[in-house]
Amino acid sequence: MPRVLIADDEDSMRTLVARAIAMDGHETVTAQDGAAALEILAREQGAFDLLLTDIQMPVMDGIALALASARDFPELKILLMTGFADQRERASGLNAIVHDVVTKPFSVADIRTAVADALSARKVA
Repeated sequence: MPRVLIADDEDSMRTLVARAIAMDGHETVTAQDGAAALEILAREQGAFDLLLTDIQMPVMDGIALALASARDFPELKILLMTGFADQRERASGLNAIVHDVVTKPFSVADIRTAVADALSARKVA
């Protein structure tokens, strides 16, 4: 069963995403910001198949989280989420470490498809 770490500062979004991808049998762990997600990754020694993170969050944003995660856990697949065009543009330079950027708002079907696609993709190192 794939393990997915979800980082988003909005409670409702974390809950929606966790429930949506749990429908596909994935184990989910959630964090309210990038710093909390990085602590979870470190504590569990990167034992996740996918990091699904919002870009714009307090404390540590998703870009900083993606960079730190890719450095410390190069096998971890990363999927970003954002509702802001300028944030999506910031993420465009991260193609080497980020599988894709999902634009908010999205449907349950959209996020399930994006997660399935990311999990099935081969990590290019």
